[in-house]
Amino acid sequence: MPREARDAEPAPRRTGRRAGSARAAEDGGSPPARTGGRKVSAARAMRTAASQLAELLGRTPESVSGIRPTDDGWQAEVEVVEVERIPETSSVMASYRVLLDADGELVGYERTRRYTRAEVDRPRG
Repeated sequence: MPREARDAEPAPRRTGRRAGSARAAEDGGSPPARTGGRKVSAARAMRTAASQLAELLGRTPESVSGIRPTDDGWQAEVEVVEVERIPETSSVMASYRVLLDADGELVGYERTRRYTRAEVDRPRG
């Protein structure tokens, strides 16, 4: 057998895992959780939703007010200051619904509500 063949590392075994999982294992980390097809955690999805929306809108989000898993990834509700006013309580805010795929990439968003910062939700019923 030629020396190059003897010295070469053996080819990695295929285990049936997806490429992302194999890559994480090779990097020394544990494979990402695969809950319902989602590859990212809720915390990472929150950060990603806020940062990708900021890039699209050109405004820094105030907060992520909600996040929930979907069949295809994540849905987040992100609060953004649309019009800054003095006093701050009169600033115009907006809620955006942000959809992320299983990899945490933004695939869609829409503004669902506009309100003043001082506005309080009324109880339903």
